[in-house]
Amino acid sequence: MSGLYEYFSARRRRCEELLAVRLPSAAKPPARLHAAMREACLGGGKRLRAVLAYAAAELCGAQTAAADDASCALEMIHAYSLVHDDLPAMDDDDTRRGRPACHIQFGEAAAILAGSALQALAFATLAESDLLEARKMKMLQILAVAVGSGGMVGGQALEMEGDGGGLTAAALETVQHKKTGALICASVQLGAAAAGCTDEKTLTALTHYGRHLGLAFQVVDDILDHAGAGETETANSVTVLGAACASEKARALRDQAVAALAGLGGNAQRLREIADFVAQREK
Repeated sequence: MSGLYEYFSARRRRCEELLAVRLPSAAKPPARLHAAMREACLGGGKRLRAVLAYAAAELCGAQTAAADDASCALEMIHAYSLVHDDLPAMDDDDTRRGRPACHIQFGEAAAILAGSALQALAFATLAESDLLEARKMKMLQILAVAVGSGGMVGGQALEMEGDGGGLTAAALETVQHKKTGALICASVQLGAAAAGCTDEKTLTALTHYGRHLGLAFQVVDDILDHAGAGETETANSVTVLGAACASEKARALRDQAVAALAGLGGNAQRLREIADFVAQREK
């Protein structure tokens, strides 16, 4: 998969360079807020959502640059979600990617505001894109649905409601699809929309791919996190299904994601490789 690593690295670097320019300067007032936004968004990460948007746009025949705004918006939303997830009122995590969490570095108020500002900037990034108006409107709709109460934010709410009494396997999958999967699915949908794709067969295939990939990503995340978890571990794929069943589910979801691309030919090879990467990753 060396070709994929090179591809991933190039698209990740492209997105990070764009983010560094598009995020407000920490020298510009309100300086603390802007510093918190930059720390949250530029503090590392796989940039999976950005890479998925690029790969989907390219599959649909567009140049890489067509997905620049979508990729940046996705990473801004992802960063905002992590900042808010780490807050004491949410998951109460003091670290993120081996560094102090945003609220530890800048205080809770600044972290809340930074997350809110990143969300607003993500939508502004799409709205101010040079793409055709119809494409921008579609992209704004896709992102809004993925982020709102029917998607990522709703998933966080359901997870918090279920923490006290445990979750069934079906309820856990609903949480995972909304909290993590919705934005990953939106990533390929945004890439296709940026490319102006209107082919229903392609759009349906990408949506099914994204749904299964999003769930696979979260199940693998749960497996990787489980070993280091303490007694306060919340409900996840391993605690609900067991380690063996969780691993089996991750493999099945990867297979379903790849199967969804069957009719798209060789142009979907990058997306197939990304599914393998998600299923096989070790961190």
